[in-house]
Amino acid sequence: MRLMDAHYYEHPYKGAPRMYVWLKQDKGYEISLNRVERLYYKVMGLRAISPGPHTSKRHKDHTVYPYLLRGVSITHSQQVWATDITYMPLPKGFMYLTAVIDLYSRFVLHWSLSNTMEAEWCTDLIREAIALHGCPEILNTDQGAQYTSDVFSQYVLSRGIKLSMDGKGRATDNAFIERLWRTVKYENSRFKDYQNGTTMFLGLEKFMTFYNTIRRHSSIGNKRPKEVYEQSEKTLITSLK
Repeated sequence: MRLMDAHYYEHPYKGAPRMYVWLKQDKGYEISLNRVERLYYKVMGLRAISPGPHTSKRHKDHTVYPYLLRGVSITHSQQVWATDITYMPLPKGFMYLTAVIDLYSRFVLHWSLSNTMEAEWCTDLIREAIALHGCPEILNTDQGAQYTSDVFSQYVLSRGIKLSMDGKGRATDNAFIERLWRTVKYENSRFKDYQNGTTMFLGLEKFMTFYNTIRRHSSIGNKRPKEVYEQSEKTLITSLK
């Protein structure tokens, strides 16, 4: 999984079939396609950036909500949030990282680290983010079972939030939060060599603060996410008075 994770971030356009070919023919591993698919999609939570199988497999009995962002102009903070999960390797295992960001400002509103991908965990993240920042108008997710579950979807809808889900085969729907994962891995975890979940949590805590308050982002005019988020909030409040 460590090899796959490193190779994926150099070649994010590869899905499980091409990852299987690389492992078998280039690296010499005697491994089946079924095993690669299970690790790639279900355990590691990866997906190719080109259209293809999604990170988290849909649950066939769960309700999938429509994609609401097509043609929408994102003009202020608290208009659209997005959330996702990524795989974080450790020397003797792995953790999962989830976060929710404000799409207008790229501000990381809240994040959490866990050794399992449960719907309750994802729900707690949104519940805590709302307690800190209030409710957005729209929350965008992929079609993974954690997000289509009643536990997650009903909580979001009960707060008056519109739930939007990436359309099948749409490679760029969650691009902003995918970019966050690349930043976290390339600028932090790749060279920190975290040894366990505790050191990873402490390191990510510092990095997320840096990401929000110090690191400048070219996609928002070389400003910092927190300042863009807070300025937009002030402007919106002033306009409503």
